[in-house]
Amino acid sequence: MIRTEHVIELTYLVASALFILSLKWLSSPVTARRGVRAGEIGMALAIVGTLLHGGIIDYKWIAIALVLGTAIGAPLGFVHMTAVPQRTALSHAFGALCVTLVGTAEYYLQAPGVPRFTMGVLALEVILGSLTFTGSLMAAGKLQEVLPQRPITYKGQNLVNLGLLAVAVGIAAILVGNPALSWLFPLIVILGLIFGVLLIIPIGGADMPTVISLLNSYAGLSAAAMGFVLNSKLLIIAGALDGASGLILSINMSKAMNRSFTNVLFGAFGQERVKAAGGAEVRSAKSASAEEAAAILSAASRVVIVPGYGMAVAQAQHKVRELFDALTRRGAEVSFAIHPVAGRMPGHMNVLLAEADIPYDRLIEMDEINGDFPQTDVALVIGANDVTNPAARNDPSSPIYGMPILDVDRARTVMVIKRGMSPGFAGIDNPLYYLDQTLMLFGDAKAFTGALVRELAGGEG
Repeated sequence: MIRTEHVIELTYLVASALFILSLKWLSSPVTARRGVRAGEIGMALAIVGTLLHGGIIDYKWIAIALVLGTAIGAPLGFVHMTAVPQRTALSHAFGALCVTLVGTAEYYLQAPGVPRFTMGVLALEVILGSLTFTGSLMAAGKLQEVLPQRPITYKGQNLVNLGLLAVAVGIAAILVGNPALSWLFPLIVILGLIFGVLLIIPIGGADMPTVISLLNSYAGLSAAAMGFVLNSKLLIIAGALDGASGLILSINMSKAMNRSFTNVLFGAFGQERVKAAGGAEVRSAKSASAEEAAAILSAASRVVIVPGYGMAVAQAQHKVRELFDALTRRGAEVSFAIHPVAGRMPGHMNVLLAEADIPYDRLIEMDEINGDFPQTDVALVIGANDVTNPAARNDPSSPIYGMPILDVDRARTVMVIKRGMSPGFAGIDNPLYYLDQTLMLFGDAKAFTGALVRELAGGEG
């Protein structure tokens, strides 16, 4: 007869394998949907296995928690695509809150006889969980614009942040030596919560993709620590996968933004952006109507579309698909240039363009497409600012100098759909808008792209 423990172990084993496969499949757009399903099935198996655990003496509170979780999670699944970054941040916050609460409960259940290894892991779990909770809430608030997006910095910020973290680690070390000092435990939770706030306030909107990825890593590492505390191999595996993948992604994105990862870790890189906000030079830019822009596009044989957050805000991806179809029917070769940090979370543009059923083989990564811009007739920038700013390549005094960008300024003609001349999240002017070959197409991205489609169709509709 098969024992329940064996069923649970088998369920956890299959769930762990599905989590690993999910991560592998999610690494490619071709297999991404399969990866999502594998992850969902793996999580369902993990929950079922946990519910079979013999240590559960009452399912009432579990049922209440499941109902509450479903009530909160189901609506979050229907948010607009533009709100996915803040929804992701909220998901991190909920997971981190769970880890912090479980860690706190485990400490008081086991104190004062907490083994040293368990105490060390518990402290790590709670510090990471608490800072991720408040950090993720702050990130969600900034992304939703209920909190100021502008970086808030002050002198000695790094010292304060590092000092706060050092005090929390010091208290954790004392608890490892003497777990009976239970009055110290709330302090590491409080310090972690404060550190999470201080971690995010100096960070501006432009750096949010990296921050979201980093918080994802923190949440995963705290979950892995919780796995050690609860002796759950499944949690250790899932948390390690989450933490490692988030960490690798954060490092890669820091490189893509020419940022020091150590600065990202301690949340002080927003300072550079404040210094750069002033000193903008007043210049004139050329603008064009939809009719004029459509005439140029109709004669182009090679067009590269550069999507950015402005496209996401305007929900213009479906109109962009119509424009892609219209240009393709005219015989133009149309590609999409994707910057690794375009939008507000990793893969933001890829998700939006996939929603509009744009063929994925037309989406070209930055390193691959930059060499094509000199042979491009028209580079059409839709709501992308900092990732197309040539100052990052040409101006050593620019705060984004050295950040890899899309070299749209090397195209024969550049068109920029934008509401006005305001700077991007980095708060600095974009010389691209004043180049001789640049035409500014002022207006809402969705409305202007729709107007281009109508003009290409002969002014019908």
